[in-house]
Amino acid sequence: MLAAVVLAAGESRRMGTPKALLPCPASLAQDGRIPTFLEHLLGVAEHPRIGHTRVVLGAHADEIRARVRLADETVVLNPNWPQGQLSSIHAAIRSLPSGTDGMVLFLVDHPLISKELIALLIEQFDASRRPIVLPTFNGKRGHPAIFASSLYDELLAAPLSTGARAVVWAHAAEVLQVPTDEEGIVLNLNDPETLKRISAL
Repeated sequence: MLAAVVLAAGESRRMGTPKALLPCPASLAQDGRIPTFLEHLLGVAEHPRIGHTRVVLGAHADEIRARVRLADETVVLNPNWPQGQLSSIHAAIRSLPSGTDGMVLFLVDHPLISKELIALLIEQFDASRRPIVLPTFNGKRGHPAIFASSLYDELLAAPLSTGARAVVWAHAAEVLQVPTDEEGIVLNLNDPETLKRISAL
């Protein structure tokens, strides 16, 4: 069983509003409503192999919880969010029950991904038994990534200054890169100008 972890604890300073609550471009909910970044990612993360979901919140936790329906067991509050992304990964790992095979790590400012991509990454993770699986677009690595549970301790011990990249570098020869034609894996929607440009497309 895998866990889906969505990192949404940041301040969203450049965007000026919580990115988790922005309407997701090119996405439409079943009821015809445009879902938020966070809602879209939670929908994408619905997969038979994913048995646990965690949404790590920090700077705008109350506002996000007021706008997005989240089960209590899904929410992980990270009081150390100013320390960066890795602190949220630490909080997520510590919240998981024992026995998970790994986690699919989503970034809330990389929402333009599909269920089909997640299914492909999980399929490759299961088939290859590699500890890290990453999608690539035109040779460039992107998000989300899958980390095997065997790397949890290394992630917990990684320096905050380098984050999860330190673990990826340490296992460079074991990383499985999965090519995709989904450019969304490398599109970081973290400022109004980028969001406007992508939405116009």
